[in-house]
Amino acid sequence: MELGDQAERRDVVAFYALTTFAALMYMLPQVWFPVLAPLRLALLTSGLAAGFMALRRVGRAEPMYFDGMRGGALLCFSALAMASVAWSVNPEVSRFTAIELFKLTAIYLTLINVITTPKRLAAVCGAVVLGSIVTSYGVINEHFTGTAETLVEGYRAHWVEVYADPNRSAMNLAIIVPLAVAFVARKETSWAWRIVCLVSIIMAAVAIVFTYSRGGFIGLSVAMAVWAMREQKKMRSVFLGIALALGFVIFAPKTFWERNETVTTFHQDASAMGRVYAWQVTSRISLDKPLLGVGAGSFRYAWPLYAPPEATRAYVAHNIFLDVIGELGWVGLLFFLVFAGSATGGAFAASSDPRMGWMARGLAASMTGYLICDLFSGYILSAHLYVLFGLAAAAQRIAQGAEVRVSESAREEKRQKLLAGGVWEGGNHAA
Repeated sequence: MELGDQAERRDVVAFYALTTFAALMYMLPQVWFPVLAPLRLALLTSGLAAGFMALRRVGRAEPMYFDGMRGGALLCFSALAMASVAWSVNPEVSRFTAIELFKLTAIYLTLINVITTPKRLAAVCGAVVLGSIVTSYGVINEHFTGTAETLVEGYRAHWVEVYADPNRSAMNLAIIVPLAVAFVARKETSWAWRIVCLVSIIMAAVAIVFTYSRGGFIGLSVAMAVWAMREQKKMRSVFLGIALALGFVIFAPKTFWERNETVTTFHQDASAMGRVYAWQVTSRISLDKPLLGVGAGSFRYAWPLYAPPEATRAYVAHNIFLDVIGELGWVGLLFFLVFAGSATGGAFAASSDPRMGWMARGLAASMTGYLICDLFSGYILSAHLYVLFGLAAAAQRIAQGAEVRVSESAREEKRQKLLAGGVWEGGNHAA
């Protein structure tokens, strides 16, 4: 399959469906218009994108790109999740988790096959930034209208569905900020779109504060530091980073900083102790079933078998890597690390591309921040993770394709010069 400008005419329907799905991840229109709920728009648009992409390749006998070792690791990871039904402590949950994971794998493969130009990469990233405004509004509105009964722990804002967990709200909004900042910092960006991006940055930052998520705050801080260090125009990036940091310092309520200070007194924090217990459970599962774990999605169901007596409430693993170890063992972790590490490295590798390195640097920062968040609140079934990693892999593929075209053009130019100078290719004599 060709990369570059000619690819703009390929997979047009799949591209628009994919872009719509990227925005719907954050907008959740069924929340505002319940009549749309039966349509399952996110599933519909992602299915259309994958279906049209596959149909084109079958109909025109074109090969599908599986992303080499990185894509192979993800496919093996998904296959292992399905196989885990055989040894899972809860086969039904493992079967459901595996099916959902295969759907997310299909989204990833669709991304790397359809996002083949810098314009398409920027468009999908822009759709994510635009859609995030809706999620941020939902979290902020809940902060002001919620009650002690509806807010998590009596004061932590959240939204609905996947964003019902304040930590997930924070980490999924944190990845938006470096992408939006990349648009703002780019000289070619129109002022109208810059304003939209600035609105998304401010609203995402405010929403993260209102979730009181320590992991989200740390992830965002690391992401912006990475972006500032990687950005070519250092002074401008430093000023943007300082402005965001000052905004946090000035406008974040006192209670936000008080909760972040509880990291040093975690024994008195129920949320922090939940993580400690979850990590103890992971350790015991790993000792008992080191290679294959207790089955995909079954961590909480294995809790009573491995938790200390004082841990009466079952928690999620609160760390995506420990979650993988607990559910799919060290074999699953190997596949996941190959996938995640290669995708992250791909974003950094694409950062030097002259055409879309600006966007790749934003993606690299977002991925770094997201993985930091995953150390505190990771989830295997996260569409945001696979979309983000798919965009990073697509960025690397676009950059590699550009390098190949430049090399081929240079060789052809050299060949033409040799022919023009009267030297036959493959010969040692003048014509």
